Amino acid sequence: MVKKITPKELHFMLQGEEKVMVLDVRAEEKFHQFHIEEPNVESCNIPKTTIFGLEESGEELSLPKSREIVVTCTTGNSAAKCADILDRQNYQVILLKGGITAWKEYLKSLEDE
Repeated sequence: MVKKITPKELHFMLQGEEKVMVLDVRAEEKFHQFHIEEPNVESCNIPKTTIFGLEESGEELSLPKSREIVVTCTTGNSAAKCADILDRQNYQVILLKGGITAWKEYLKSLEDE
């Protein structure tokens, strides 16, 4: 079962000392338009098509299995599928609920306070 976190919980995680690895599974151009950028984020982009192909290819990704990886996409649906695949390959994955859309909304709510 893949762990899930809310944007608020992720924001809290980012206040810590440790770097947080965020895997964005959207297409490269979407990633370049906007992705989670915080001082403590190590952001990487591996499109979901690559991850969907992993089970057939048996390839390994250049991601650490020793660290937690927050997986995200636009709304969380593709990321959930990717997180399941990565989880089965023994990566420590956490799904960002609501994806980038929810993250942007959360950031906006912070500005409104």
